[in-house]
Amino acid sequence: MSGERKYKFSWELIGDIEKGRPNLGKSARLEVYRLMQFTFRDIIEQQLGTEKTDEVFFDAGKLAGQEFYNNMITPTDNVNDFIGQLQRVLTDLGIGVLRIEKADIEKREFVLTVSEDLDCSGLPELDYEICTYDEGFISSLLEGYFKIPFQVKEVDCWCTGDRTCRFKANALMLKEDRDSSEQLK
Repeated sequence: MSGERKYKFSWELIGDIEKGRPNLGKSARLEVYRLMQFTFRDIIEQQLGTEKTDEVFFDAGKLAGQEFYNNMITPTDNVNDFIGQLQRVLTDLGIGVLRIEKADIEKREFVLTVSEDLDCSGLPELDYEICTYDEGFISSLLEGYFKIPFQVKEVDCWCTGDRTCRFKANALMLKEDRDSSEQLK
């Protein structure tokens, strides 16, 4: 192989949906999305194991979040505008209903929920969270706006008996910030 990747993502791969689906349009049933997602997850887990599967889904979510931010979010310097815009587009596209439960803008710490989400709303209880893709997706959306890396962890999930997915998001301290903090001590 020449080193060129066959499946490298670009926004153009989403295609011209109006041209390609003149009768069916942009919508597809959620069952079809979940069928694809959960069969991918099953096969990847069989071939690579659970931990690697979670990594793959997280990384895919990060890439999707980066591309989504760059192509679907209008740049703004106002955090309230960013959050409002994100809430609207996620709802308009049927991805989920985003709510901010806690926000410490200065510390870059958030608790947010996504209800009626694509991945798990309505699934049976499984005793574990499954929204690793969403963790990556949300981290990239926050990174896109704040221009610093974020750690996002799902702490409540439909699959653990909650009726919304709840995520804690914290900015990761950059090396130069850690160095400055250490110097202040």
